[in-house]
Amino acid sequence: MGFATGAVSGPARSIRLLLGTGYESVIDHGHWWSPLTSVFFVDNGAELLLALAGALIVLGFAERLMGTRRTAIAFLVTATFGAFIGIGAQYLGVAGGEMWSREVSELWAIDPFTPIFGSAMAASYFAGPLWRRRIRVLGLSTVLVLALYSGQPSDLYRLLAALVGLGIGWRGRPTPRVSGWRRSSDHETRTLLAAIVGMVAVGPVITIFSGARFGLLAPLGLLLTQDVPTAGEVVDRCLLGDVTRQCVQELSLERIGGAGPVLVSLIPLLTLVVAAFGLARGRRFAAWLAITINTGLALLAGWYFGLLPISGQPYVWQWQSGRYWEVTFILGVSVLVPLLVAVTILANLRHFPVASRTGQQRRFLLVTFGSLIGLAAAYVGLGWLLQTHFQPAVTLLDLIADVPERFIPVGFLRLERVSFLPIDSVAAALYDSVGAMFWIVVFVGAIVCLRSVVTGSTADASERLRSVLNTFGGGSLGYMTTWTGNSLWFTASGRTAIAYRVVNGIAITTSEPIGPRSEAAEAVAFFARMCDDNGWVPIFYSVHESWQAVFASMGWPTMQVGEETLLRPSSWSTTGKKWQDIRSSINRADRAGVRALWTSYPVLSLAVTTQIAEISEQWVQEKELPELGFTLGGLDELRDPAVRLMLAVDSADRVHAVTSWLPTYRDGAIVGWTLDFMRRRPDSINGVMEFLIAQTAQRMQERPEIEFLSLSVAPLAPSSDTRQGGIATGLLQYLGRTLEPVYGFRSLLAFKSKFQPEFAPVFMAYPDPVALPEIGLALVRAYLPSLSVREVVTLVRGLGQ
Repeated sequence: MGFATGAVSGPARSIRLLLGTGYESVIDHGHWWSPLTSVFFVDNGAELLLALAGALIVLGFAERLMGTRRTAIAFLVTATFGAFIGIGAQYLGVAGGEMWSREVSELWAIDPFTPIFGSAMAASYFAGPLWRRRIRVLGLSTVLVLALYSGQPSDLYRLLAALVGLGIGWRGRPTPRVSGWRRSSDHETRTLLAAIVGMVAVGPVITIFSGARFGLLAPLGLLLTQDVPTAGEVVDRCLLGDVTRQCVQELSLERIGGAGPVLVSLIPLLTLVVAAFGLARGRRFAAWLAITINTGLALLAGWYFGLLPISGQPYVWQWQSGRYWEVTFILGVSVLVPLLVAVTILANLRHFPVASRTGQQRRFLLVTFGSLIGLAAAYVGLGWLLQTHFQPAVTLLDLIADVPERFIPVGFLRLERVSFLPIDSVAAALYDSVGAMFWIVVFVGAIVCLRSVVTGSTADASERLRSVLNTFGGGSLGYMTTWTGNSLWFTASGRTAIAYRVVNGIAITTSEPIGPRSEAAEAVAFFARMCDDNGWVPIFYSVHESWQAVFASMGWPTMQVGEETLLRPSSWSTTGKKWQDIRSSINRADRAGVRALWTSYPVLSLAVTTQIAEISEQWVQEKELPELGFTLGGLDELRDPAVRLMLAVDSADRVHAVTSWLPTYRDGAIVGWTLDFMRRRPDSINGVMEFLIAQTAQRMQERPEIEFLSLSVAPLAPSSDTRQGGIATGLLQYLGRTLEPVYGFRSLLAFKSKFQPEFAPVFMAYPDPVALPEIGLALVRAYLPSLSVREVVTLVRGLGQ
């Protein structure tokens, strides 16, 4: 319909009058069909493209969630009822003499977004918990912003259609089922407050670009722009009451030119957007930043509208006419909204527990106030030196009195008398730049402060972790939690520990929780809440199949990320055709005079440890990318006294290869060993690794208390018969294929298969599939924390090959 009636200019006037909707269309002309027909047209080409995208994406998503029939019903009902209810409200308003209804009664609306928003709200009842919240918060925030700052009839119809959509969805909602993991109420509160702050920041932009400014908060939006009010607007404002004599002064258009005033008006809004992001992540500093800016906006608006006795004029309220009470109400709301936002955030400070690093906030305050004082002093001092560059020539008192205006958005100064203006570029640069420089300092400082977060473990965390490990073991991969680089989190009882690393806002655990299984579900839930409070996405990485029930009960998806290979020493045997390669490796080592030595790093001589370091360095140099980390240990992890080494040493005490084995405890006793570090000399005998693993298995066969030997996990290399779909498969294949040419994860899995092991899949559990691309990047950075730009290029080339 858009292309048929004019893709660029929109439909002709005759079509608008016949099929568009509004008060005149329905009430005066009787076009009862117009609420439905109006949603199939658009005003211009840009709106056409946006509407087509909205229909394809939003309505397509709604149809996948609740089916074609329900989507069609939601589309028709929300389009019709949203407009009819809105027009009914306008009818009552016009009959009662209400100002907004009379002002917009002649406007005709054609708007396809009314049923799009309504259908999305209805579909939210059929979505999972995460998408349900996102649809509602984003959808309702958008229609509220438009209604409050633009205030056209179509904005009201859109808001009402969204509410009708919620009613339709509630009525036709599916039978209640397991709802999955719900984020904490703290998170919901933060998300809502962040949306409100974002609305206050984005709303003025809506006011600027809206074709009409009838919204309840349009006056506040105009104050944060460089738009100049018309004479009529000034007269209406002055008719509220004789609050200040400035209402009759000439508008100061000269203030509005130049880049400086633009930045002074824009950067406070951008700072509020930054604060909104910080609020969503639970930052205490963001809360105080939003409180300060919103309180300042409320005070400035109250001063500008003459509602506060701080304008320097006698404050005497005198009613001129009762018919202007609506203007009073609108201006009062424009003052109260940012003030209420500030008070609401202040009352909910407990929901923002994440503090900045020690001294960071103090540093921000010192820099902010220092720059304010310094720039003010520079303005006065340099202005005095350039006093003849202003018209009229300024005095020292003039400059001091003018200082506050340099840092205030120019919209708040429209009714202020201009005392002087610069007459050349030098004075103009000084006049316009000091305020912009100050707000740039505030903006950059806010970002720096929000990025600095207090994290880390207590001093005794390592000892507490080892105590939990000795008692509960933590599975075959549990000892990796002791490695440097992990942060540690404990339950309130102190009996369960979770090790994790935060990479790009993703908290990746090192294997599963360590502790009694009776605390498993509670530990996962509380750890997820802790991550949520810090604005992180929690990811449980390398967890075993026995944990899937815990995550399934929480509604978390899982995906396989690797295969663990397990040997049972009690049934170890190398007889049979399948073991021919292993027997050949053992025999080859015997003929070469190479023996296996079971030892630990601290007891080795300097000569042997030097050889191990050389072997490791040679191995790393062969790779085009740096040594992997995270769940793959290096030389530093060998030095732990609890870790055991199995070395291949010849008669000349020359080390051919080295493997390391991590212990698994239960009730203080070792019940298993996990292979970690594997390095060999380039010129070592063939099959030396097979020889070392086989010798370890034979040695453990002599110890009946050892229940398993784990050859560890080949990360990002699930077995070939794994069946997964969608994003999960794409992510797994991408990471595995990217790193395979250099590190050979799949080749490693094939090597371990020679030992006829038991295959135990390991999984990654995550709360939100939308975060999978970020999770993938975080995993790459976790395994390759020192990746340089040049090595990223190498990584991409490896993917292409």
